[in-house]
Amino acid sequence: MNGLLFAIGLALLLATLPGTIELLLVTFPALIKSRKVAPSISSIPGGLLRLAVVTPAHNEAKDLPATLTSLLACEAPLNAADLHVIADNCTDETADIARQYGCTVLERQNDSLRGKGYALNFAFEQLKDKGYDVFLIVDADTRVNRNFFNAMRNAFFNGAAAAQAGYRVGNPEAGFRPRLMHIAFLAFNYLRPLSRRQAGFSAGILGNGFALSAETLAAVPYDSFSIVEDLEYHVRLVRSGRKVEFLADTCVWSDMPVTSAEAQSQRERWEGGRFRMVLDLAPQLLKDIVAKKNLALIEPLLELLLMPLSYHIGLLVVLFVIGL
Repeated sequence: MNGLLFAIGLALLLATLPGTIELLLVTFPALIKSRKVAPSISSIPGGLLRLAVVTPAHNEAKDLPATLTSLLACEAPLNAADLHVIADNCTDETADIARQYGCTVLERQNDSLRGKGYALNFAFEQLKDKGYDVFLIVDADTRVNRNFFNAMRNAFFNGAAAAQAGYRVGNPEAGFRPRLMHIAFLAFNYLRPLSRRQAGFSAGILGNGFALSAETLAAVPYDSFSIVEDLEYHVRLVRSGRKVEFLADTCVWSDMPVTSAEAQSQRERWEGGRFRMVLDLAPQLLKDIVAKKNLALIEPLLELLLMPLSYHIGLLVVLFVIGL
């Protein structure tokens, strides 16, 4: 019996060790180390950069007006024509609403290739020869901080290859679940990328409120089509030697599901997609670490191996009980 418990304990230790190391790496640096930030946008000629917003939208007629209003209300706003809405397999008025705001509309119909990754890839292919320096990805159900464009200009003027704004819950007052998501987002979408920045790691891509330079997209095309295409693309970025800068001074907000059914469906899709990415990408990262001696890939590998936090904590509790 003792031998069996030892074997179970060892298996649990090995399963949770990478995630535990990752949680330590991406929690404490933000608390114990400060770092100088780039100069204010007011002191640099950020207008030299030409920005484009890319907003993938599938039947988003309800939420899109608030998103476009938020973008057009930013400090030093873009021309409405530089806001590109991808009406992706839409059957509602999404495209018409975007045109009413003066946005550039890219319509895509493809029943066999569905999903955000395909929509973004389509848009980047359409826009790659339009003279833009930076592409900002903002979901169609999002509000942005008024300094969003200025913060991005600042980052890319100072040499960023990619950047990620903070990503927060827009409706924490809507119920118990959004409040829990709000706390989780502060930990995972602010504290963790901030710690990565302080430690010199790539901050990661959170799927909304991120930006890529034209040079980055030319070198690493957005050929990521899984349900967790942001995670997939980030791994490709770090394997190419690039990293994502975290912009702690600006953020975007999106409303989260209120009902348990909506939240459960979203969580199952995310977790299923992440598990498939572990099987596909972890061996590639490990190979690069060993063959190329690229130690910068260790943290992305640990992040990939980190289980959903509820699972991780549950296994640690079982491990603790076995050790008693």
